[in-house]
Amino acid sequence: MAEGVAGVNDVLPRLRGARPGHSSARHDLLPPPPRRARMKRRGHRPSLGTAQRPRFWGRHAVAAALANPERTVRKLWLTRETAAQLDVPAEIPVTYADVADLGKLVPADAPHQGVVAEVEPLEDMWLADLLAQGKDDARPLVVLDQVTDPHNVGAILRSAAAFGALGLVTQDRHAPPESGTVARAASGALETVPWVRVVNLARALDEIAEAGFWRIGLTGHVTETLAQVMGTQRVCIVLGAEGEGMRQNTEAHCDQLARLPITDQVESLNVSNAAAVALYAAAAR
Repeated sequence: MAEGVAGVNDVLPRLRGARPGHSSARHDLLPPPPRRARMKRRGHRPSLGTAQRPRFWGRHAVAAALANPERTVRKLWLTRETAAQLDVPAEIPVTYADVADLGKLVPADAPHQGVVAEVEPLEDMWLADLLAQGKDDARPLVVLDQVTDPHNVGAILRSAAAFGALGLVTQDRHAPPESGTVARAASGALETVPWVRVVNLARALDEIAEAGFWRIGLTGHVTETLAQVMGTQRVCIVLGAEGEGMRQNTEAHCDQLARLPITDQVESLNVSNAAAVALYAAAAR
């Protein structure tokens, strides 16, 4: 399956009520809040904690980060027009800048919409904790096998939010880190959809099966469609990367392989569109 950005309806946190801007000089005198303790858990990716913190841009991504109590926002760069539309906590340092200067803080041609934020990555989450959150409901789970494009992962997070998925599971090394590109493509969903990173995807799929999920791998080389194999049980949708698709060992850890019923006018859907279609099918049962 080729990779791209899914076109699904926005599910966005609303921008918070306007309040007057804050003096950057006053804020720069404040020490940064203490860094939260980060736990390293066996089998799961340790937190990034790198010297270079991610920068988010765009009003939806930054407003969602500000609204997330689990997210630490270290600094904001704003135009004064945008500042009037965001409710910025007094403890966050703010620097006012013009549009051109903000453009120097983000990748070329990134649509920053007058706001850039420097943030800490979110705390790691155990897969067992995510599965426990969904033990009493039928929300689907999404697993990605070596999907590395940040636009695709962000778009899949957005679809996961739109269709009420339990969360997203990816590998440690073969998935993008939190970044402005992921946050922008997710349009706020990075802050609301749990994202678990695991070292060994096969073992994670075993744990998912033990939690009662029927693991369906999407591929184009089988005859049965997703609707034919999904049934009414809790489902885990497994998707592979562009070209190669799922690895053989990943397929071996699925309960069923299925395809989407697309016409022969196209060879395949990109992975983010396929995820959106599969999540809609799961939600519409």
